[in-house]
Amino acid sequence: MANTPKASQEIATPFSSEPSMALCAPHRRRLILIAAILASALGFIDSTVVTIALPSMRESLGATLAQAQWFHNAYMLFLAALILAGGALGDRFGLARMFSLGIGLFVAASMACAASPSASVLIVARAFQGVGAALMVPGSLAIISRAYPKEDRGRAIGIWAGASALTTALGPIIGGLALTFGGEQAWRAIFAINLPLGALAVWLLWRAVEADPGESETHIDLPGILLATVSLGALAYGLTNLQEGHDATLPLTFGIFALGVFLWVEARSARPMMPLGLFANPTFSAANGATFLLYGALSILFFFLPMTLITAWGVTPIEASAAFAPLSVFISLLSGRIGGLADRFGPGPLVATGSSIVALAYAAVALIAPGQNYWGGVFPAMCFAGLGMAFVVAPLSTAVMTSIDDAQSGVASGVNNAVSRMSGLVGVAAAGALVTGFYVSAGGIFSFGAEDSNPAHILAMTRAFQQICFVAAGLAVAAAAIALLIRRAA
Repeated sequence: MANTPKASQEIATPFSSEPSMALCAPHRRRLILIAAILASALGFIDSTVVTIALPSMRESLGATLAQAQWFHNAYMLFLAALILAGGALGDRFGLARMFSLGIGLFVAASMACAASPSASVLIVARAFQGVGAALMVPGSLAIISRAYPKEDRGRAIGIWAGASALTTALGPIIGGLALTFGGEQAWRAIFAINLPLGALAVWLLWRAVEADPGESETHIDLPGILLATVSLGALAYGLTNLQEGHDATLPLTFGIFALGVFLWVEARSARPMMPLGLFANPTFSAANGATFLLYGALSILFFFLPMTLITAWGVTPIEASAAFAPLSVFISLLSGRIGGLADRFGPGPLVATGSSIVALAYAAVALIAPGQNYWGGVFPAMCFAGLGMAFVVAPLSTAVMTSIDDAQSGVASGVNNAVSRMSGLVGVAAAGALVTGFYVSAGGIFSFGAEDSNPAHILAMTRAFQQICFVAAGLAVAAAAIALLIRRAA
């Protein structure tokens, strides 16, 4: 799933895993596994490190808060809209071929990000990164499933998941070190490091792959792809416009209309990329509803937390990066055990419990914020939030995968993955308008996230951040309520 440490949620894959021809020779499977781990590292590290780097990127390029949001949203827009299509393209034209293309596009766009002379260029480059990620992220697990036989696949996926969790945890720390000691332009190196990693992954793939047949009968839902991109883009654009005081009626109306057309087309398509019939299952709908709310709240908090810590409270990037660590640590350590509890008690109670813990943690951050106490207040609360998310990740996957027939497990996992990405896009876009209103009402004299030592600005930023934390806590409470509708599989 989304732009957070959720490797364990991507275990199910929407791609066929029993091809008519072997992808590679048995002695070269390890090369495929290493390439998949490297590609996953690119996506997971990018999504967290960029958040830490946002204050530096904004200061270096003179970007507004709205532009900073689009540094995030341009990437998430195309990833969310195209990730379901990425799997179908792999099946149609060759899994290794599309996976390599995704890595190549992601790396090329990363280099464009590193060299960006302006905020506008960076936004365009981030959009192309999102397109590359839509081919790369789902392909990393699919290619492992294609390369390894069933009797060895579980161990290979376990290695992939563990390595992905490790890189996700280390990414923000490495990025924080670079930003703390590398100066204002160090964020460029964070994008540039993708070049050797991506080049090695592609070289390993083409060293190992022997047969990469496509399936000419695989359908590509072009109308669905276009309508999903247009509707999500218009909604994100309209929501971002609200914070700048512009009239957002037209883009929001158009986005809602395009979303309605998308649903209409998908409902009538013989082979839609998002089969709406899945949502007729109450448990599947509840699980995805909880996913949307909870991961939307997580994206909001992780977008505005580093900006507040670094630009208003004077916390260094390496210190701010530590706030991401509890999420990775608790999910890595506890997901297996929590998954066993989901099998025993059903996923609903565990998702509700985890969401409630997360809500309490976000509320605690809000209450602690006025004191600007990071290590003694905010960081412990984020540890509590990490514990809550550990109760959610595996049970949510269990709820999704057990609510539908096995034949639909791949597409169900893909839909849930896409929902989590959409929540990050919509959540951050909508939260920008809210945080701007909170900042202005608190007496802000510049812009939320701008670097300035004026006491009025710092106070207004802190109060605005406090209010957005309460909003995130409310979303987590709503997720807990919806989770109670998740029923245990018969």
